[in-house]
Amino acid sequence: MLIHEHEMDAFWEKIVNTINDGLMFIGPDGTIQMVNKAFENLTGYTSAQAVGMSCRMLECDACEQTLSPIDTSVWCRLFSPQEAEMQKCRCLIKRKDGSYLPVLKNAAAFRDEHQKVVGVVETLTDISELERLDKQVNMLARQRSHDNDFFGMTGKSQQMETVFDMIRKASNSNAPVIILGESGSGKELVADAIHLNGARKQGPFIRLNCAALNPAVLESEMFGHVKGAFTGAHSNRIGRFEAAHQGSFFLDEIGDMPIPLQIKLLRVLESGQFERVGDIAPVRVDVRIITATNKNLERLIEKNEFRQDLFYRINVIPIYLPPLRQRSEDIPLLVNTFIRQCNQSTGKTISGVSRDVMDLFMAYQWPGNIRELKNAMDYAFVTADGPIIQLDHIPKRIGDDAERSTRPENKKRTDNTTDEKQQLIDALIKANGNQTRAAKLLNVNRVTVWNRMKKYHIDLQKTLAYQ
Repeated sequence: MLIHEHEMDAFWEKIVNTINDGLMFIGPDGTIQMVNKAFENLTGYTSAQAVGMSCRMLECDACEQTLSPIDTSVWCRLFSPQEAEMQKCRCLIKRKDGSYLPVLKNAAAFRDEHQKVVGVVETLTDISELERLDKQVNMLARQRSHDNDFFGMTGKSQQMETVFDMIRKASNSNAPVIILGESGSGKELVADAIHLNGARKQGPFIRLNCAALNPAVLESEMFGHVKGAFTGAHSNRIGRFEAAHQGSFFLDEIGDMPIPLQIKLLRVLESGQFERVGDIAPVRVDVRIITATNKNLERLIEKNEFRQDLFYRINVIPIYLPPLRQRSEDIPLLVNTFIRQCNQSTGKTISGVSRDVMDLFMAYQWPGNIRELKNAMDYAFVTADGPIIQLDHIPKRIGDDAERSTRPENKKRTDNTTDEKQQLIDALIKANGNQTRAAKLLNVNRVTVWNRMKKYHIDLQKTLAYQ
């Protein structure tokens, strides 16, 4: 039995309302002619509210391109005869409540017999869950990239066991956490672990470095902006606070945040809402705040560079991350971890470091902490040819600094005119070339002997051969 055209028209509304994607038909003048139930659910607008309104009410950020047509006879590129019949893009649309929704938009033009576009049908697919899963996969990939003991952090020292215990306890709470520690000590990994170990691990984890941007850009990154809010704001954009809804927001280097933004951050912590730059409509968020700094915030408060009320708000659960020099027993574990990582990334098969290198690493103070150790291992993988990393493969500054840091302060030279090079040569000869014995004769570290041999270009074989 064939369905007649008038019967098909009667079924049309039911047909389009069975579609899971939002659908709207746009007339030649840009007004919305029809929407389906899925559109109402996605946007919050009822059919009665949407029909007759301009399609620009959705403030789609992809329209910056389509509303600038090459053909000036049309107001939108979709209505140009030269455009392809089907277009697809990912974009953000603005809901009735002011929030933004990531969607996959498909647009198809309807043409008459003269190829004139008489309308455009657009479908909107909600991809917010897809974006959330993408972020979660990236998070897990970062976690899996580490051969770790605890969410990417390597350590068996008592100091790190204390940190791990605090992370577990903090993860069970929704209170703000502040991570204190020197630059390069791994504060970002602590923030990752708190999120991944907590009740919000299914939600987004958004991070922002407060020291990396100027105040104007930082405000826009935090809170988002509306189109036209400032020069260059060509479209609406959600901020990282909004992107972190029902998840965690990690503000690194919080001590570098300008005072005006500190005030706005304080308001978010107190009320759970904010306004986008250039907008007056409040946006509500449910976000767990994690901050980090390598600065002494109490000193900044004394200098009126940090607000005391904000400090009390973020300093609910402090976690102190010790510098590497205070947990030197973890250095061998970290070295082995970096070797495995570098082998995987470079394709090399380096099996370890020499005893001299490990002695050097244990003696060095590591002012750059774990980041500096990782950089030293990356350098060694570039310069090493054999299976074992030797002293020659380590950055020279590390050896020089280790020598200065291990030199006994109370050591007095009995003869100020004695040549340091000759002292070393004499000791090497007495020790028959054994650098460890020569170091004991000179009352210095073995690394110091190696550094002085490099400094004075002493060839051990030639030195012993001439005796």
